[in-house]
Amino acid sequence: MDRDSPLYTSSWEAARKSDETTLWIKSHNANCDCARAIEDAIRRNFDGKYLESGCAKGVIEQYGFHRVMWVLANTLKEKARDGRFSKENKAWSQTFYIPKDQRRNEFCVQSHPAVLDGFIDKTREAWEMLDLFDSSHCCQGEDGMDYTNQVVVLCPFSLKDQYKTPEDQLFFATGGFGCSPTARGRKVFGTFLKDGESAQFQRSDFIGVIKEEFLPEWAAEKLQELLPPEESISEDMQMGGM
Repeated sequence: MDRDSPLYTSSWEAARKSDETTLWIKSHNANCDCARAIEDAIRRNFDGKYLESGCAKGVIEQYGFHRVMWVLANTLKEKARDGRFSKENKAWSQTFYIPKDQRRNEFCVQSHPAVLDGFIDKTREAWEMLDLFDSSHCCQGEDGMDYTNQVVVLCPFSLKDQYKTPEDQLFFATGGFGCSPTARGRKVFGTFLKDGESAQFQRSDFIGVIKEEFLPEWAAEKLQELLPPEESISEDMQMGGM
């Protein structure tokens, strides 16, 4: 089903140039289905006065956090002049870059704005409860840093929903052209600190290098085992914690 297709975040024009129009169409159809599912969830969970606290859960489980938030952010961008949406939610929507395709309006949620605003609040609350690492936990200027033998933080959207945890975000980069900020290659190789599983990602899948003060104690211990013999980590990093 289209709803199981990956979220395509580039424009139709970019998809056409890259010969990926099929991926764009499948993702667009899934976005539209997701918008209709949100509308249905609101109809079923709004009693005319209150919106049920768990109304967003089913839609998130069906379509995933990334697509649900993409659809909601798109809706807010399309309805930016509507004063019934909170300033906080409008500001949140601006953290998403959504290409200005002519068919964006097709996956706008058409529920009553005041009630939809409450649905967005509940979706954001569910996301915040995951307590994930973000850019505030990473070193400034991370785009120019070399990732080799560094603990880097995976962007949550690079992980499936069942792996969207702080523990699964921590990745020890060991090599690959993507470790260098200036190399043409983008692949980064390494292991997850949580379980030592080897994997590879694109450099763009990472937020940056984690700051020492935010590295949990268990992760610092794992890192000590993985670092080359000549490397060592500071006392601050060894004692770091969430």
